Amino acid sequence: MPGWQIALIMMIAYLVIALIVGIMAGRGRDGSSLDEFAVADGKLSLFVMWFLMGGSVFSAFSFLGAPGWAYSKGAPALYIIAYTAFAILPWYIIGPKIRKIGKRFRFFTISAFLKGRYKSPLLAIIVGLIALFASVQYLATQMSGMAIIFDIMTEGRIPFWLGALISYGIVVVYVATGGLRAAAWSDVFQGLLMIIVSWAVGLAIVYQLHGGTTEMFANIARETPEFLQIGKEGSNMGKVAYTTTILVSCIGFLMWPHLFSKSYASNPKTIKKTVLAYPVFALFLVPLLLVGFASIGVVDSGQLTNVDQVLPFLITTVMNLPGWLYGLVGAGALAASMSTADAITHSASLEFTDGVIKNIWKNLSDKTTLFIMRAGVFVIGALAYYITVFGGQGLVALLLGAYGSIVQFAPGVYSALYWRRATAPGVVTGLAVGTYVNYYYQLVAESTPFGIHAGIMGLMANIVFMVTVSLITKPQAKHDVEKYVDAA
Repeated sequence: MPGWQIALIMMIAYLVIALIVGIMAGRGRDGSSLDEFAVADGKLSLFVMWFLMGGSVFSAFSFLGAPGWAYSKGAPALYIIAYTAFAILPWYIIGPKIRKIGKRFRFFTISAFLKGRYKSPLLAIIVGLIALFASVQYLATQMSGMAIIFDIMTEGRIPFWLGALISYGIVVVYVATGGLRAAAWSDVFQGLLMIIVSWAVGLAIVYQLHGGTTEMFANIARETPEFLQIGKEGSNMGKVAYTTTILVSCIGFLMWPHLFSKSYASNPKTIKKTVLAYPVFALFLVPLLLVGFASIGVVDSGQLTNVDQVLPFLITTVMNLPGWLYGLVGAGALAASMSTADAITHSASLEFTDGVIKNIWKNLSDKTTLFIMRAGVFVIGALAYYITVFGGQGLVALLLGAYGSIVQFAPGVYSALYWRRATAPGVVTGLAVGTYVNYYYQLVAESTPFGIHAGIMGLMANIVFMVTVSLITKPQAKHDVEKYVDAA
């Protein structure tokens, strides 16, 4: 049997298992409960939360993009390891506090959290729209990853549009039926697969091509030493750009709605234990980065449509490995994409419903809200699919500043928890200015001063305007502030 057929059978088998796990996770639960759909009744265990947080973060970018970055940029790709080691640490402090506030006021989203503190429906609507905007881009990236895997692993027999439709269609079905709990238990299965595949295949490739990491890096250092340096002549990224890329990733990490909302889904003790255990999950990135370095001098960049294809191309074309290995890598990459896509789809639907719909059409019942959230899963999925497959390049380009926009939530969130003088006009102004500055430097200006990341440029402007406007506007009512700032 040809290798591509074996790979296709294994990937289809994986998709069927993922669907069954997702649907079964929601069985025996109250399907009409808004709390169950949104935050799994706030009762996720450490084991499930660890995989949910890890699976929500490590995506198609991790499985395909990380090797691609290491292959094309070299040392700057190590920023991924740097930020994953530190970005979750603030959750140890703010997570339990957000959980207590969320439980008291029955919050599910970052939109509701900010509205509750600043009493501003306008702020909730803006946050809901930005979250939707950024999430659709994130989803389009995951769909592209799924489609690339099907296309390359089957040697072009499964077209791009069909690969994206099959894999993401399964995500939409189990998220719409089972909510967060379905996504969580699917991520357990997918996370285990990702870890096993990345270490087994990654190390096997390095040793087969170079005999080990020592010889591999020695060859690179001998032939292109600048490739292993940051900020030196000939390197692919300057020191300021590298540092601010890590900074925007660390600050923005917990501001992603699909991560922020996890504070509502478990108890404070589990949140703290997850923070301590989480970096272990990130270790699965190490062999994927090594695959990228191992491809240098082995894969001709002219053979790739884009560098994200380097791992599957290496396996299917350069090394000509057996079909079962194609399928194993394909299933692992699909798991990485789907474990992020399900969490983002779920949170994007919640944010848009909570932030936009409920602040335009007020007093919706729980039953109606739940119906809109379930329907939103399909609508958001369809929008992301359309952008991925049928064009919309202008919109995709506009959404490239997604991380830089998400990080703009940080001043409002941290001020809500710790700064009594913050006001709604200040937060709204800062958010609007920060988002504008980010997109200006992302899409209009050719570069930023000193190579600073566009999101950090926006964040600096955000903080200046937020603080200034807050200090010149009327302070918020003391009792509203104390409910957040003084929450134990």
